[in-house]
Amino acid sequence: MNPEKSGGLTHLDESGHARMVDISSKPDTSRVAVARCKVSMSPSTLSIIKTGQGPKGEVFGTARIAAIMASKKTWDLIPMCHSIPVAGIDVAFRTDDESGIVEIQVAVKTVGKTGAEMEALLGASVAALTIYDMCKAVDKSMTVSDLRLVRKSGGKSGEFVRPGEEEAEWDM
Repeated sequence: MNPEKSGGLTHLDESGHARMVDISSKPDTSRVAVARCKVSMSPSTLSIIKTGQGPKGEVFGTARIAAIMASKKTWDLIPMCHSIPVAGIDVAFRTDDESGIVEIQVAVKTVGKTGAEMEALLGASVAALTIYDMCKAVDKSMTVSDLRLVRKSGGKSGEFVRPGEEEAEWDM
């Protein structure tokens, strides 16, 4: 199926069947993708996390490692993703103590033929789920939300920056 006929869907062959896109002729470029996600919880649960008293141990450190591990395994979990040479992964957390919100940011860097968006998105989501798992004994009402690509650079499609997403406040 021609991408023009399928609304730009490149992961379909001429018959409309799923396929993995051939990227062999694409040039290597430096690529960066940044994704964010939120976990909402009671302020008392966030206080437990920040004091290191979580029922399963140190929450942010574990979530950081989970994000890194997940980003590196994206190709193994998302069917049409290529394995990419991950050059670096940064994970940061920002909290709002009054509202009980943890925001997670994952930045993935690579040099290759295809981007790092899925790696950053998967890393952010797995960090959020790790926070949920580690705190569910004290707060089953937590909510994971707002998973989104914030920024990407490199490749044929060039630069993307989500409007309204600031970067200056993040300590990466």
